[in-house]
Amino acid sequence: MYVATRLLTVTGLAAVLVLAPRILLAEEVPPPAAPEAGPAGPGEEIVVTATRTPRPIRDVAAVVIVVPRAELERSPAKTLDELLPLVPSLGLFRRSSSLAADPSSQGVTLRGVGPSGVSRSLVLVDGIPANDPFGGWVYWRAIPRLGIERLEVVPGGGSALYGNYALSGVSQVVSRPIVSQSVQASGEYGSFSSGLFGLRAADRWGPIGGAVEGELLKSDGYPVVADYNRGSVDGNAPSEHGTINARVEGEVSSDLSIVLRGGYFYEDQNGGTQFTTAAVRRFEYAASARATPGSVGLFDLAIFGHAGTFRQNRARFLSNRSREVLSGNQDVPTHDFGAGLVWTSHPLPMLGTHTLTVGGDARRITADTQEHLFPAPAPTPSLISRDARGEQRLYGVFAQDVYDASEAVQLSLTLRYDRWDNVDASRVEQLSDGSTTPTLFAGRSDSQVSPKAGLRVRPIDWLTLRASAYRAFRAPTLNELYRPFQVGTVFTQANENLGPETLVGGEAGVDVKIPLGLGARLTAFRNELKNPITNVTVGPNLRQRQNLGQARIQGIEADAGWRFAHNWLVTAAYTLAQSEVTDAPGQPQLVGKQLPQDPKHRTSFSLSFDDPRSFTAEAVVHHVSGQFEDDANSLPMSNVILVDLFVAWHATPYVDLFAAVDNLFDRSYLVGRAGVDTIGQPRFVHGGIRLRVGR
Repeated sequence: MYVATRLLTVTGLAAVLVLAPRILLAEEVPPPAAPEAGPAGPGEEIVVTATRTPRPIRDVAAVVIVVPRAELERSPAKTLDELLPLVPSLGLFRRSSSLAADPSSQGVTLRGVGPSGVSRSLVLVDGIPANDPFGGWVYWRAIPRLGIERLEVVPGGGSALYGNYALSGVSQVVSRPIVSQSVQASGEYGSFSSGLFGLRAADRWGPIGGAVEGELLKSDGYPVVADYNRGSVDGNAPSEHGTINARVEGEVSSDLSIVLRGGYFYEDQNGGTQFTTAAVRRFEYAASARATPGSVGLFDLAIFGHAGTFRQNRARFLSNRSREVLSGNQDVPTHDFGAGLVWTSHPLPMLGTHTLTVGGDARRITADTQEHLFPAPAPTPSLISRDARGEQRLYGVFAQDVYDASEAVQLSLTLRYDRWDNVDASRVEQLSDGSTTPTLFAGRSDSQVSPKAGLRVRPIDWLTLRASAYRAFRAPTLNELYRPFQVGTVFTQANENLGPETLVGGEAGVDVKIPLGLGARLTAFRNELKNPITNVTVGPNLRQRQNLGQARIQGIEADAGWRFAHNWLVTAAYTLAQSEVTDAPGQPQLVGKQLPQDPKHRTSFSLSFDDPRSFTAEAVVHHVSGQFEDDANSLPMSNVILVDLFVAWHATPYVDLFAAVDNLFDRSYLVGRAGVDTIGQPRFVHGGIRLRVGR
């Protein structure tokens, strides 16, 4: 029994992520055993994210992008987020690696739907939300790469199945199955005194399996402030992280299986100066059960939670950056708890077959932003502390019918209702003269109905036509409602009056898969983003989160892959996402502007050779066009083309020696312009050893 895959069908409760097109060739990844998924052809991949039930990828009426483990192993990426630009539809808020990026800036989105530090895409790890419950960003370094079997990405509104956070789509990390005794380890060292060590150990004892995986990384970092803005206070941006996860799965009986998991993650970041730091400490836990009581169908129950703290220091600089002083710090303890129940029927005959899925979930999130400020001396009392807290409760129910009218035609219909309550919210501000100002925020509730319809037609075996239409939403996070923040010299205010943002859109596409190892896919999409939450400039170095009218995002995704001469693989992918503000009440000057941090063009190309008996090599080129830092499009950032290389020698069946280069030509490029210009990762050379025993 493949318990890990079964867990994936459990629940994707209220969160958001990311990904974009990459062709998966059938012979590249062997399928997991999933007897409940129905018939699948030889070597055909089974995916779960698009319908929350295992189905052959070619039988899904949606775009599903799969990044297999083989791609992870031949990538020069040091962390998971560095791999993601290979799929151009996936956009990270800034173009910086998590090695040097503040955790709160690591938001993700799909197809250019309003990039920001708060993700507009749900990211799951084995069905459990990976987005931070307070801020929506993703701790990419908390996901050890040795434990990943594959990534599944489903662009387009995903709220009909997954509720809140799945505004622009869903991405899921699928863990490696536990099939036998195995140990994998890797160690590497490289530029900027950067060391990375990973370990995974797994075993199975009859009906019980267990796995432990961990990762440690420490780096002295590289300069992140552009040389023309750099002052004497600016240095490298060191960072370190550690994560450990454990999973136990077992069969209680022939019709009941359970999975238990837990983990701990820490991350310490320095933004290049003494007082620009961030730290994360987080525990997570989850339990799930699957019951298959005879002919009734499948029942999946899951509970999960996270408990942790996010800390951040900020500085005030002289204009020439020759001196800094601590301007403030924040401590944000957060806890969330969620649960979900999903029932899936066996195929029901009725003019074809219908597979019904019905489910519901709930989540409770609490957070407290404790902020201490150290203002410059002033003749009038100054704000010296702020304590803002609140609670968010989310509930949702959904129903889905996947109707296979024939092998050639499939229709899917999904409808979901969500409600959320923001309660017990307050803010207390204290001035330097000792006076305090308490503010109690009235409780607020809202709801959303999210429909989605999809059609898949396969008139001949090598040709598939797809179309879908959807409505999706994202409720403002506690972070957006109550936590102000500062990046560089720019201060952004919270806004307790924010409402949800809504996406209405559709897509149509064609998939072609022909002999000789060639596959290609083309999709056109158009989305209307209503009331997007953006950081609107309201004064010099001052912004505020606001619901800003409406924006249109439209474009195409195209990707192709060709495996030839057995060991060679070439892939190419391109995403055009043209964004434009179409309505901005109170800010008419923004109409016609491009959404900030939203490039129009993303392209990737890779060429790889893989022979497990000798060596593996890959060259990757990815391009991102110019974009803007701000909503007024007054702070441009130019395009960038980066080249990465990887080579591994398979010395024995158990040992690989490898070397890699990121940013081969040492291109300097901007990733942010928030008062001071910041730059991306320079040339990074690293290499090491991988060991493996068993599967």
